[in-house]
Amino acid sequence: MGVSSNMSSGVLVPVVLMVYILLLVQEGYAIWLSLPGTGTKCVSEEIQNNVVVLADYVVISDNHVHPTPSVATKVTSPYGNTLHHRENATHGQFAFTSNEAGQYLACFWVDGHNPGGGDVSVNIDWKTGIAAKDWESVARKEKIEGVELELRKLEGAVEAIHDNLIYLKNREAEMRTVSELTNSRVAWFSIMSLGVCIVVSAAQLWHLKRFFHKKKLI
Repeated sequence: MGVSSNMSSGVLVPVVLMVYILLLVQEGYAIWLSLPGTGTKCVSEEIQNNVVVLADYVVISDNHVHPTPSVATKVTSPYGNTLHHRENATHGQFAFTSNEAGQYLACFWVDGHNPGGGDVSVNIDWKTGIAAKDWESVARKEKIEGVELELRKLEGAVEAIHDNLIYLKNREAEMRTVSELTNSRVAWFSIMSLGVCIVVSAAQLWHLKRFFHKKKLI
């Protein structure tokens, strides 16, 4: 009985770890935006290089008017490149693979077709990384299922974790370099400031000494 319990625990721990890793890496979540009649609202996410992003959005009128109000959507990269731009839409989808690391911005605004005039809600289903991968297509194409498919998902999760760790390590190195450069500049600025203060003080003393000599006060 004791041996059976130990074997069950030994099998259960890896399974729990697999599920935990998959939940940790699969980044998919729903976002609700309430858009006013005028103005723009944006969502942003910091994404590393070579990451698949998939998002679906649908417009829901708070006043339940028909036809459904339409919105405009614009997605831009960290360097301002437009990845998706659509107008007069009540629903849509955008997908891209990031080729720049940084903050990606998705902005929504009511483009004028709003019969009720009230706020408009937009539901966004945002997925990145392995959460955006079509595993059903992978399973059909490679003819895998069950445990083998879960192992492929786990492999993708491990690769995503590895890539993320490398990204964080590179960011840490960049931040350390910037910090060291900033400290060096501050140190040189402090030395220059001290030198300027010494020079100014010496010039003031020299000027006062000349003034007192000229007035024959000393």
